[in-house]
Order: sequence, then structure tokens, then C-alpha cells
Amino acid sequence: MLNKLKGYRIERKIRLLLEKGGWEVVRSGGSLGIYDLIAFRDGKCLFFQVKSTKKNKFYYSGYSKARFVGFPFLLVVDFGRNVIRVMEPSHIVDRSAGLDIHDFLHNLRGNSFQ
Repeated sequence: MLNKLKGYRIERKIRLLLEKGGWEVVRSGGSLGIYDLIAFRDGKCLFFQVKSTKKNKFYYSGYSKARFVGFPFLLVVDFGRNVIRVMEPSHIVDRSAGLDIHDFLHNLRGNSFQ
């Protein structure tokens, strides 16, 4: 039960950051599917799988393609201590992988995730 609550809190944190960046966000009920969050803005759609760890590395075994039904699929890992990284899915992720969540949101219009 604690893991489910922790997952919900992290998803909520990411959802609020996306909404602050102007995105409409829908949470996948119970996170039973491939993605946890779907974000929409200006005719664009992004799918997010959200994970968290306190370790320096995260081993991801979920959906591994960069696109889901034609839209970007991104992995978001909260490493704690204000280190949140956004990247295309990868089996092994460390604290320096991808982009910082704030950089991702700031540069979203011009980066390769679209």
C-alpha cells in the first residue's frame, strides 16, 4: 500500500509540474496500463511512465519504445532531492540521463521529444 501511495504522490508532483507548464494532464486510472500520465497541449500529446528511486541508478523493464500509438513515450524518474529526469525509455537510467524536468518543460517546443 505504501508503494502505491508513493507512486501516486510522484505522479501528482509530475502532473502539477506539467499543468504549471500549460499542459492538460490525465492520469491513467490505477496506472494499470503502459503509461501513468497523458499530457495534451496545442495539438500535441505526450505519454509518460513515472518512476521513483532513491538510488543513483534505476533499472526499467517496462515499455521500451520511444513512441506509443504515434506519440512520444517518455520515462520520468524522480531520484529524490529535487532530481527529476525525463528521457526516452532505457533499461538502465542514472541521475544524469535525459533532461532535468524543468529544462524539459522550458525547452519542450523545440526538442526531439516531439
